[in-house]
Amino acid sequence: MPEYVYKAVNRNGLIVKNKVEEASKQALIKKLKANELMPIQVVQIGYIGRKQKKTKKNVTNIEDIMKTANTTNIYRDDSAKRSTIEKINLALSATEKITSRDLVIFTQNFYLLKKANFNNIHALSTIIQSTENLSFKGILQDILAGVEAGDYMYTTMEYYSNIFPYIYINMIKVGELSGSLTTSLKQAVKYLDDSSDITKKVKKILIPNIIQFVALLIMLVVGTLVAVPAIQGVYDSVGSTATLPTITLWFNSVVHWFIVYWYMPVSIIAAIVAAIVFYINTPKGKYNFHYFKYTMPIFGKLIYSLDFSRFLKAMLLNLNNGMRIQDALDVSKNVVKNYVFLSMVETSINNILIGQSWIEPFEKSGLSSSMIVEMLKIGMQTDLPEMMEKLVEYMEMDIDNILDKIMRVLPQLVYSIVGIVLIFFVLVVLVPVLEVYMGNFMFDAAGI
Repeated sequence: MPEYVYKAVNRNGLIVKNKVEEASKQALIKKLKANELMPIQVVQIGYIGRKQKKTKKNVTNIEDIMKTANTTNIYRDDSAKRSTIEKINLALSATEKITSRDLVIFTQNFYLLKKANFNNIHALSTIIQSTENLSFKGILQDILAGVEAGDYMYTTMEYYSNIFPYIYINMIKVGELSGSLTTSLKQAVKYLDDSSDITKKVKKILIPNIIQFVALLIMLVVGTLVAVPAIQGVYDSVGSTATLPTITLWFNSVVHWFIVYWYMPVSIIAAIVAAIVFYINTPKGKYNFHYFKYTMPIFGKLIYSLDFSRFLKAMLLNLNNGMRIQDALDVSKNVVKNYVFLSMVETSINNILIGQSWIEPFEKSGLSSSMIVEMLKIGMQTDLPEMMEKLVEYMEMDIDNILDKIMRVLPQLVYSIVGIVLIFFVLVVLVPVLEVYMGNFMFDAAGI
């Protein structure tokens, strides 16, 4: 539903400004007039069509406003001043999607303004004025309204979980609660850039090969349905006793079986997927699935290292601002969404309460390298924040090394899968075609 910001004057001469949702501008004006409000300005700021976690936090329902509104009956339509091109641009911008690029630009600009000692209200107001995406602009105005009302930024961002990633929101939360929002924004910028870079690299490898894989499968099936019967027809027409390769006949029968009884494999696959989804949504299933993420081939170590690195950075912020270790652990755990990691942090907090080492759960998990564990232990004996800074630097280099290894191994794996399908295509389709081309079956038909 479209969002509007209006300015109106009540019958006592007081100016009222608010942001509301309404079906159309005309419907909003009609309701304002019906409740004796004098509209001065009505501007559409966005159109949010995506599903949200809950109703927007700082946007008032127009019906609630009208219950208590009192104003006069004068209206001036500012839209008449706009040119046709401006109206078209406004209509297009109102339905513009919010991209990850919008979020990156906002975070970068906010970080620069905070670094220049802008307060949150001043920084948000400045960014809102330069934001061209009306949908995103409306969300930022909602966040600004919350900050002006005394709320933290992250509390409003949580209402837009489809726009702001979970980890991003909790990075902002750690920064606000620890009083180090500028540093937290810097980390958020790096998180967004790194996520974007990793996604681009993986897509660059996977997408072309997936296209090749799908194309080969289509050629394989079409060749089996079209070329194989045609070749068999050639054999029969000349009276040859030659037969197609065994693998070709086998795959041909498999394809025809799938065509006739397609509902059986589809039902089996659907049942398996439904069972897996159901299991993952149970507490035990979710825990096991999250553990699999950390131990899975190729990407497991990278996922754990990224989570642990983010956790250490958040914890370092809190320790540098004077928090106790248990409090720093409790606040910093929010930057990670993995249940296995969260259970380790909870165990660490409990260990502190009973006088044991908070590092022990990470050591016993077998997920953290001995280097990381030893650096933390040395930090506890010397200067923990200083050692954690060195550990963060070490983990950044380790993550880069892991990513380089993945980028070397992943193409080889994908090429191997595509190669297997290609070999199968050659055996099933091309070999019979080559036999026809060579004309060997003619000798068999002539009894030679």
